[in-house]
Amino acid sequence: MVAIIYSDDFLKHETGSFHPECPARLTAIVQALKQAPWYDQLDWQRPTPLEQRDVLPAIQKLHTPTYIERVKAIAASGGGGLDADTPISPQSYQVALLAVSAWLDGVDYVQKHQKPAFVVARPPGHHAISNRGMGFCLFSNAAIAAYYALTLPGIERVGILDWDVHHGNGTESLVEDNPHILYCSIHQSPAYPGTGRGGDRGKHDNILNIPMLPGSNFRDYQPIFENQILPFFAAFQPQLMIVSAGYDANRADPLADINLEPADYGLFSRYLLPLTSHLLFGLEGGYDLDALALSVVETIAPLLSI
Repeated sequence: MVAIIYSDDFLKHETGSFHPECPARLTAIVQALKQAPWYDQLDWQRPTPLEQRDVLPAIQKLHTPTYIERVKAIAASGGGGLDADTPISPQSYQVALLAVSAWLDGVDYVQKHQKPAFVVARPPGHHAISNRGMGFCLFSNAAIAAYYALTLPGIERVGILDWDVHHGNGTESLVEDNPHILYCSIHQSPAYPGTGRGGDRGKHDNILNIPMLPGSNFRDYQPIFENQILPFFAAFQPQLMIVSAGYDANRADPLADINLEPADYGLFSRYLLPLTSHLLFGLEGGYDLDALALSVVETIAPLLSI
C-alpha cells in the first residue's frame, strides 16, 4: 500500500486564470491515480483538520512571526501577492496550514506503517525562506516535515532529495545548519532562483547541489544518481527520506528546459528503495498537466512493492 494524502480543500488556494500553479494540477493527478490499474492498492487519507492539529508551532520553528502574520493578513484582506509570482487568495492561508498538516500526516503515516506516502497538496514550499515566500511557495513544507520528524522516537537522521527542476533555496536555507538533515537538490542551472551552486556544502557537509545544464535528459541524470546522490544518502543512513517531488524537469513542462520523461521518475523511485522503506513524497512543481499526472503515477508504481 501507498498512502495518498489529499483534500479538495487544496483547490481553494486560488492563483488566477493564467497562473501555472493552479488547482487543475491536483485534479489531474487525482484523476490519473484513480485510473491506475493498481488504484485499489492506494490508501487515500484526508489531512488532519486544523481544528484537530495546531500546525503553527511547527511552522513557527522555521518561519518568522512577522512573515506568518503577513500571509494571514493578506488573505484576510481579500488576497494579494507576496511578489509578482506568488499570489495569495482569501483562503490561501488556511490552505497553506492544511498543506503543512498533510505533510506532517505523511511523516506520521510512514513512521507508523513503514509504508510510503505521497502528499498531493498545494501550495508548494521549497522556495519559502524563513521570512519570505516566493516562487509560488508559502511555507517550507519539506523542511517543516523534516524538523517535525526529528521530534519523533527513532528518527535522528532525515534525508531530503529535491528533484524539482528549480533549486529549493528555501529548504536548503532552513536545514543547512542542522547536522541531522541531509539535503540534495538536482536542478537546472542557470534557472530560477539563481541559487544552488555545486560548491555549497553546508556547515556540516550536509548539502549536495547538482546543477544540470539545460537540455539534460535521463542519460545525464543516471550516472549522477548512481555515483553522487545515492552514495551521499547511503553514507548518512537516513531513517526517513523526504522527496520534494517536483515534475517541472519534464520535457513537456513550459517553465524549464530539462528533457526528462514521466517514466524516468519511476526509475528515480527505484533508486531510493535500497536506502529505506520510510519514504515520504510531497508535491512541489510541475506545470504540464498530462506530464505531471503521469509522472506521479510512474513515481508511485515502484513503491507498491514495499
